[in-house]
Amino acid sequence: MAQGDRTVLNLAPREERGSRANRRLRRAGLVPGVIYGQDTDCVSFKVDARRLRVVLAEGHALFDIEVDGGSREPVIVKDQQHDPVRGHVVHIDLLKVRLDEKIQTTVPLELEGVEDAPGVKEGGVLEHVTRELNVEALPTAVPDRIVANVSGLGIAETMMLSSITPPPNVELLDDLEETVVATVTAPSRAEEPEAEIEEEAELVGEGEVPEGEEGAAEGGEEGSSESSDEG
Repeated sequence: MAQGDRTVLNLAPREERGSRANRRLRRAGLVPGVIYGQDTDCVSFKVDARRLRVVLAEGHALFDIEVDGGSREPVIVKDQQHDPVRGHVVHIDLLKVRLDEKIQTTVPLELEGVEDAPGVKEGGVLEHVTRELNVEALPTAVPDRIVANVSGLGIAETMMLSSITPPPNVELLDDLEETVVATVTAPSRAEEPEAEIEEEAELVGEGEVPEGEEGAAEGGEEGSSESSDEG
């Protein structure tokens, strides 16, 4: 992706420090962050929360930043912290990269063909086990996401990472034979107890006396005969 095609995120220098200052920034609609570089010192910044949300929602692994109107520099997201309740970003770390040097990063792993999987059609439950993959590639080759097609999975079948072909010039770093992508489990048999209860109800309805009530019924009959004798 050429520089002109990449998204640009404008940042402002951040002099404020500490949790109290960060809370003030968030109340003002800003998100604090830090830029890391291989050969440069860390730079603290603040960014408009709404603009940051838009850029992150685009899902691009690589985008450009401009700090206080300076020159554009390519970065990737190194880390981000989210509010545990609302889910929005409350702090973000960016990493400067060189476009001619490979980097290691994580990429979302998405599934397609879930509803077409024979195991799902038969009532099985498909579990998405691995949702992120560790990859190595040039920054310009890092994909926004990797997609696995699970439309062939049947009941009790598992897809391993070895079944996935990565995009060109991208190396998968996770264990190909040990990493589980997705699995289909057989449907549960929770219906059986309900069937037994229905069967018992039918028997009671046909006149069979449930266990524990026979004595009470007999006692009632004896009592009525004794009273008739006394009369």
